[in-house]
Amino acid sequence: MRIVAVADTHTFHDELVVPDGDVFVHAGDMCRAGDLAELEGVARWLRSLPHRTKIVVAGNHDGAFETDRARAIDVLGDGVIYLQDSGVVVDGLRFWGSPWQPAYNDWAFNLPRGAPLAEKWALIPTGIDVLVTHGPPAGNGDKATVGGLYASRAGCADLAKRVRAVRPRVHLFGHIHQDGGVTSDDGIVFVNCTTWECDRAPTVIDIIDGRVRPVVVPPRRWNASANTADDDR
Repeated sequence: MRIVAVADTHTFHDELVVPDGDVFVHAGDMCRAGDLAELEGVARWLRSLPHRTKIVVAGNHDGAFETDRARAIDVLGDGVIYLQDSGVVVDGLRFWGSPWQPAYNDWAFNLPRGAPLAEKWALIPTGIDVLVTHGPPAGNGDKATVGGLYASRAGCADLAKRVRAVRPRVHLFGHIHQDGGVTSDDGIVFVNCTTWECDRAPTVIDIIDGRVRPVVVPPRRWNASANTADDDR
């Protein structure tokens, strides 16, 4: 299975070069203001992508999923799977998604660190292959910077603890724009798949016979109207 993962597109999605793959994952912050009207444009883009399975979780800028979840899911339309403390099986691989993160300003899906977040992470079951959260775990892909200088780690310690308990093959997340990339720790592949408003490319990983391998794919721009993929030159 080839997974193409992004996060933090913030409505800049039309500038993104999206490689082909089997499963497209958006790990949250599809929107900026987060209302239903803004989500409609994002949904049209998602539905135009060629990937046969599309999975999204909400982020702190996707407030429509918190204030009017049913209507937001309806806007996404057929063919886009929304996960909120829930899972789906795709070709035998088990995905689980959750939108929560430690409280920051007055955004959506904020919870205080400690027991409130730990209760959400306790819902993550064992036996999953791919975990998708908006926010990072503490210690992986969570280095926040101010003015280009390292400031602090912003990830959630309780999420990190739960990830090591359930041991997914892959943990996909975004939220922290400055620390995108792939790391491996204790046999788990951690992927901060942020595109930082499309300044970074999508992350592509293959899962073959249970092994996870990040790959570099030549950029190709998908032309939905022509139903073709063109070299990006």
